[in-house]
Amino acid sequence: MNKTRLFKKTLVAVTVSLASQQALAAGFQLNAQSATGIGRAFAGDAVIADNASVMARNPAAMALFDKTELSLGFESITSLIDVKDAKHTNNIPAILSGGVLDPVVSNADADDIGSTSIAPNIHLIVPVNDKFAWGVNAYSNFGTKTEFDNDYVAAEFGGLTDVKSFNFGLAGSYRLNEQWSFGAGLDLIYGQGTMKRGNPAPGLIGSVSSQYALNVDEADGWAVGFNVGTVFELDENNRFGFAYRYSPEFEAEDDKGQKITLPLPDIAEFSGYHKIENTKFAVHYSIQYIGWSAFDQIKFRNLDSTASPIGNSAGGSYDKDYKWQDGWHYAIGGTYYLNNDWTLRAGYMYDTSAQDSLTSISVPDSDRQWFSAGFTYHIDSASNIDFGFTYLMGDDVEVNESIEVLDQTATSITGTTRANAILVGLQYSRSF
Repeated sequence: MNKTRLFKKTLVAVTVSLASQQALAAGFQLNAQSATGIGRAFAGDAVIADNASVMARNPAAMALFDKTELSLGFESITSLIDVKDAKHTNNIPAILSGGVLDPVVSNADADDIGSTSIAPNIHLIVPVNDKFAWGVNAYSNFGTKTEFDNDYVAAEFGGLTDVKSFNFGLAGSYRLNEQWSFGAGLDLIYGQGTMKRGNPAPGLIGSVSSQYALNVDEADGWAVGFNVGTVFELDENNRFGFAYRYSPEFEAEDDKGQKITLPLPDIAEFSGYHKIENTKFAVHYSIQYIGWSAFDQIKFRNLDSTASPIGNSAGGSYDKDYKWQDGWHYAIGGTYYLNNDWTLRAGYMYDTSAQDSLTSISVPDSDRQWFSAGFTYHIDSASNIDFGFTYLMGDDVEVNESIEVLDQTATSITGTTRANAILVGLQYSRSF
């Protein structure tokens, strides 16, 4: 096998595995269960139980309702992502020419690579008697989207990343006594992803006109998880909640036979709620653990000659290792019950990054701060409208990515990423 052919096969394998890792393994958790939660940075959301959306955080909290409860709404997520001070280095001409040609260095800055997406949600809780209740819901738990221009110079690192999941839940709760309640539920998870990465070496990977080194279009699949929880009520003004959610390994496949397998993180949350006696004010808080370290590797399987312009040279399977860390959310908030018509709320969250030593321009991640505010307007004694707003502020993160081929750096990019976001939620709730 000559040097050019070996270089071609090795570059394809590394590009595919690196690109799939960037697209699917980033720590980007959506909190899209309710507008109420957005308005308080989800502080106390596993136990407050001011509407049916609480079942998405803790199934045991369904025991706190004595009437049928319905909540439905949506959340808009606008990500504000920039890549600055970025340099892309292409060593492929130099490698293939045996050092006769110099590496090509280009500016790789990119602005506004984020997007706006809409995540709907619906929750229904039905008490059977003073002991049992059941509920169903649907919402999104994970998702991210970044899209670079088609002519972006570092297209093998940028491209299009669009990954999202939808959670369909069925849960039940049981009230043991005046203090303790327990709950459990099943999660049917549907996931969908589109991943495209540019071709850094046309003519070596596929034909001269090959646009993509990776082109997975709307791969989708199903998985099953579960969740359990408990609530302890000290009295009518003070209660605590704990919930655990098991998330399974997930496999998605597109119509070309390309399969991607990735594990989703388990989530555990502890929340408290305390209404201060003889006042209109309550304080609430949450600590949430997200098991992002479950991403030990991404498996990419069953590529064939029709799957992408890479062709048979990329056939087979690739496992990509990476270094993620578990994430934590620390949130605190306050609610002010102004009068019979208006309830006001605010919150703050510190959210730690899932990425550690390995960073990415395609799905930037960092420690984040949430600044949240919202309100409830009570239409009447049985129905209300919630509005929530959050500004999510990330940190600057230094990125240094490269593709190594035959112990040489084929292409690389360095720079700084910053990812902020704006979350807006609107929701209608009613008791029956």
